[in-house]
Amino acid sequence: FIVKLRLGLCKMAGVCFAKKIVNSLFSPKCFQVRVLSDPLYCKSYLSTNTIRSKPPSLLLLTVAGVGAGAVLGGGYSFYLIKQANIPVSNEGVGITGALLKHFPDVSISRKIYNAADTSGLQLTLFQYPTCPFCCKVRAFLNFYGISYDVVEVNPVLRQQMNWSEYKKVPILLAKVENGYQQLNDSSMIISALSSYLMESQPNLSEMVKCYPSVSYRDDDGKLKSEVVNRYFLMFNAEIPKGRNKEELEEERKWRKWADSVLVHTLSPNVYRTRAEAFQAFHWFSEVGEWDRLFSSWERNLIVYAGAYAMLIIGKRLKRRHNLKDDVRQSLYDECNHWMKSVKKKNTAFMGGSQPNLADLAVYGVLSSIEGCDAFHDLLDNTKIGSWYWPMKELVQSHTGVVIA
Repeated sequence: FIVKLRLGLCKMAGVCFAKKIVNSLFSPKCFQVRVLSDPLYCKSYLSTNTIRSKPPSLLLLTVAGVGAGAVLGGGYSFYLIKQANIPVSNEGVGITGALLKHFPDVSISRKIYNAADTSGLQLTLFQYPTCPFCCKVRAFLNFYGISYDVVEVNPVLRQQMNWSEYKKVPILLAKVENGYQQLNDSSMIISALSSYLMESQPNLSEMVKCYPSVSYRDDDGKLKSEVVNRYFLMFNAEIPKGRNKEELEEERKWRKWADSVLVHTLSPNVYRTRAEAFQAFHWFSEVGEWDRLFSSWERNLIVYAGAYAMLIIGKRLKRRHNLKDDVRQSLYDECNHWMKSVKKKNTAFMGGSQPNLADLAVYGVLSSIEGCDAFHDLLDNTKIGSWYWPMKELVQSHTGVVIA
């Protein structure tokens, strides 16, 4: 039978859509899902009253084996197809992250403190130091001069994430009235915090409810979750002074490009060869202070296991995202595309005289490979440096001091 689910309307209506939200064009769509019947169970019976006969021939055994294999293979294929069509209940629609009563039992790796921070936010970022999505969030927090704590996650063992059902980084925990609000997905984190700062909302948890997480199955039948409107900013009444609809649409377009195009050129370039993979992981260790934060055996496991694993994964990603045989050229092409678009505006940044969220997204992604051979080649073969270094200077000029 056919069931239609209208996702997110009931939970979002009272919070976000009751307001006059000018910028959010997100509207939940009607999903149609099919519930298949229960699995068929087959019973086989063995007669105890059989007559002894001659042993079966080799040909007969072969035919029987092929037939049995075909039946089993067909049954398994049917099972996979059925699993891919099982509907997703989406009971968690409207909940992007959990509200924790207590802070997880983890150690803070470092504190970033800015005396000029007036946001009132108390944030903890769970991250890998050179994850491009984590770098995006740090670029945003640093540019806006927000203080925050950092928990470095072991990228192999990930024991610092045991408390969370959501296992990807970055995760941001924000202290709120009733506990700690969990925010997942780098773009959602940036959009929610940016909206919160512009609207001066008294409750961050209410803003988070404007970014519902929707579960679905991809083409392979795998269950996935996505914050559909993660690139949208939420305004209470009208678009802020100095911004317009066209600028906001362009900003969203480039933020999405950074996540869906630019970021996929990184791994195949950083882990292009075994030497480059090890060079990258030794730099990751230095930047992330793995010598201080992890034991020697943990650090060695991360470096050596990680380098070999990413060397293999990088090759797969090259094929998956249809990069050129010379993967460096794909990286150069995308950065040249970005620079040409900035040049057309005849301004220092995509946002004009000051960076916008698109600038911060692209900068954050590229900063994740700054110490790698691929980045040095990028500087030598494109004009990205004329935009990148001024961006870095601005971001660092607002960053608070590190308290170990």
